[in-house]
Amino acid sequence: MKITAAILWQQGAPLSIEAAELDEPEAGEVLVEIKAAGVCHSDFHPARGDWPMATPVILGHEGAGVVRAIGVGVVHVRPGDHVVLCWAPACGVCPPCREGDAVLCDRLEKTTYRNRLPTGASRIHARQQGVAPFLGTACFADYAVVAAEGVIPVARDIPFEALATLGCAVVTGVGAVINAARVPAGARIAVIGVGGVGLNVVQGAALAGSERIIAVDRRQPPLSLARTFGATDVIEMTPDQSLPRAIRELTGGRGADYVFDTVGAPATVADAVASARKGGTIVVTGLAGRDAASSFPLFPFVMQQKRIIGSVYGSGQPLRDIPRLVTLYEDGKLKLRELVSRTYPLTGINEALAALGRADGARGVIRW
Repeated sequence: MKITAAILWQQGAPLSIEAAELDEPEAGEVLVEIKAAGVCHSDFHPARGDWPMATPVILGHEGAGVVRAIGVGVVHVRPGDHVVLCWAPACGVCPPCREGDAVLCDRLEKTTYRNRLPTGASRIHARQQGVAPFLGTACFADYAVVAAEGVIPVARDIPFEALATLGCAVVTGVGAVINAARVPAGARIAVIGVGGVGLNVVQGAALAGSERIIAVDRRQPPLSLARTFGATDVIEMTPDQSLPRAIRELTGGRGADYVFDTVGAPATVADAVASARKGGTIVVTGLAGRDAASSFPLFPFVMQQKRIIGSVYGSGQPLRDIPRLVTLYEDGKLKLRELVSRTYPLTGINEALAALGRADGARGVIRW
């Protein structure tokens, strides 16, 4: 079938909006008409060239839409269902899956992270060649063929813009708090970077009953938004400011119990370690670059018994966690629509990526 897609032909160059061919779904696959797609830093980095990646590729991995066709063997969704896409479709049988770590599924390294469907195939063609689906989703197109394991049915009365944010930013941020760190009630939290993921760390900390939630960013607009998501304090960083000192001043001189770094740059990781109290925990969710490496003094790290952990995609089981997040939204306990600060047509994708690079705050969403 004919589709319209935003194709990245060369890293560092603008995405090209053009026609492409999409094959019908085969066994274990689902055709989804994309209705909304979030624009995430995980799209920005390969587009800019921070993450080396083979092209051509259709980016976009935060998607929501309507099922239009199903392949043989698909039974949990039907045409007409509204769905959220999960870009990490777990196999369910490998050791990490059996141990409950679906986001660490062995199959993801062989297929999803190589921009392929679980079969190893791509169903997209343009200019007489194959086009890879980024993370097996390729949401910057009006239709996509995805793995059945990555399609989660949801209620039909939830706006697609809200649903799109669930597919990555919300489950990543809230999950980092609930699943990875397991933050107890009454904790003091610091969040470095309050973009799409950081705002969800903030509201995840609020859901966990944190006593103090300190939002850190270089710009005032995202900090103002962070207050509406539950931040009790904000720090607008300047180049000559010491973040560890500022956080200690807000925590009685001790430092934060948990520090979440949603940026993942060498400097922010070092600041996160230094900002945690004795026995504190540092959770890194951001990836500024594929080869980024951080260093920090080992003596206080060891002598103060700090922990540093990584968290990918909420460190849980997305097929379980995303429906739970939908329920929280329906109960009025989780903000989703407030995450969307800008909407664009597909033709505005390059503008959306530029806004993300400027850190204009919250989430930009492509809307059909």
